[in-house]
Amino acid sequence: MLRILGSSKQLCGGVTRREMLRVGGLGLAGIGLADLLNLRELSASSSQHGSSFGKAKSVILIHLYGAPSQLEWADMKPDAPVEIRGELNGIASTLPGCDVCELLPNHAKVMDRVTVLRSLTHPHPIHGVAYALTGTPAIDVAMELSPRDSRHWPFFGSVVEYVESQGREQASAIPNNIALPFQFSSHREGEVPRAGPYAAFLGAEFDPLWTDFAGTATKGHEKTLRDMVYTDNDPYMGVADDCRFFLPAATRSDKDVTLDRLNRRKSLLTQLNDAIAPLADSRAGHELTRHQQSALAILESDQLAKALDIRREPQQTRELYGATLFGQACLAARRLTEAGTRVATVFWDEYGLAGTGWDTHWNHYPRMKNELCPGFDMGWYGLITDLDQRGLLDETLVVCTSEHGRTPKLNSQKGGGRDHWSRVYTSLIAGAGVKRGHVVGASDQHGSDVADRPISPKDLLATMYHLLGIDPHLLIADRTGRPLPLVDGEIISEALA
Repeated sequence: MLRILGSSKQLCGGVTRREMLRVGGLGLAGIGLADLLNLRELSASSSQHGSSFGKAKSVILIHLYGAPSQLEWADMKPDAPVEIRGELNGIASTLPGCDVCELLPNHAKVMDRVTVLRSLTHPHPIHGVAYALTGTPAIDVAMELSPRDSRHWPFFGSVVEYVESQGREQASAIPNNIALPFQFSSHREGEVPRAGPYAAFLGAEFDPLWTDFAGTATKGHEKTLRDMVYTDNDPYMGVADDCRFFLPAATRSDKDVTLDRLNRRKSLLTQLNDAIAPLADSRAGHELTRHQQSALAILESDQLAKALDIRREPQQTRELYGATLFGQACLAARRLTEAGTRVATVFWDEYGLAGTGWDTHWNHYPRMKNELCPGFDMGWYGLITDLDQRGLLDETLVVCTSEHGRTPKLNSQKGGGRDHWSRVYTSLIAGAGVKRGHVVGASDQHGSDVADRPISPKDLLATMYHLLGIDPHLLIADRTGRPLPLVDGEIISEALA
């Protein structure tokens, strides 16, 4: 029997809302817990999903916070007026007819393994990470600035972890939803934390497992925000070989924890569970139990620590990704997916001050030349090349996206600047189930509007779910028990192999 996923909401007479909906027929649009035990196997055997369904064993999701300019990435407009095309030229890539920015020579070498989506569009030109990475149908500034706003929908990785957890009795030593290099918005000052990569109504237990990093930043430049000035080095510009990723202290065990001590901790945990048994059916009880299981699974296994330890890689491999925080985080993401993580997310986030990252309202060209493009060029090239050489690209979906694009016309700020623009922008996808060397959609002659095949961020999410073997129209229940689809989008069939 097909059912709606989500927590039960008790109605009068002892009948749950979920049961009422199921009896009413709405449950026929969802998938039940028992069915989810073999979700990919059952669905893959159904012709309605197509041969690309479930092609990806894992997803490496890259989000460039702040948003790069479509005009200086992979949608060059050499014939546009100089106030639009800017001062950077294009260079030929391995994808015929698709020039890329001159600052991305290594990126140009792997374009024949990538599908370029040139016609992303939506009506929200704000830093709507939550709009880009969740099923939420709309967003506003209040939601953007409030990670726990009750209107938010769950992050892509959280949904994958939730679906994968249904019917699984024990937590995995390798979580299915890990994000790097540090918790979103946590390494900058000047504004409140941004929303986006959180589990929303699924519960905090399905938030990503965040890593943190340690290491010596080797390069930097002065950053300003209003009356604030940041002069320390920025690891996104350069890091030394001591760069490493680890779990926050709350989820790491001391080196001297023995099996006997761990077993005693488990015994104490059992006693605690007995004491709080009356809470078991509450949401807080479920969250506590899941956190306990996850923590113990990690404590009892060193698989996750080993996967995060990029120092185990040959120096040549580390250099392939570039000596930046972004590049080394991409390397760690590859190691995590190899170890079994289903979704490894890499954020190029703000650092030091808000208004940084790819949010180039001012000093656009100095930042593109010295900070942003060099790091992206090596990190992206290294990831695609390494996955391909290892034979992993055919089973790993790689997605690089952002919350919007940037204005076609330059502003008058010092160093040039491009402001927010969501009417058309570019994303990249590669790997499992995706065509190699392909372009979908087009912008107009100035890169200001869609000229062909508009693509919603929801379409991109639907495609990601599809390739991972999850029906994007599967229903889950929100806080009130209302059934919602994972995402209201359509699969980008032109991008699929």
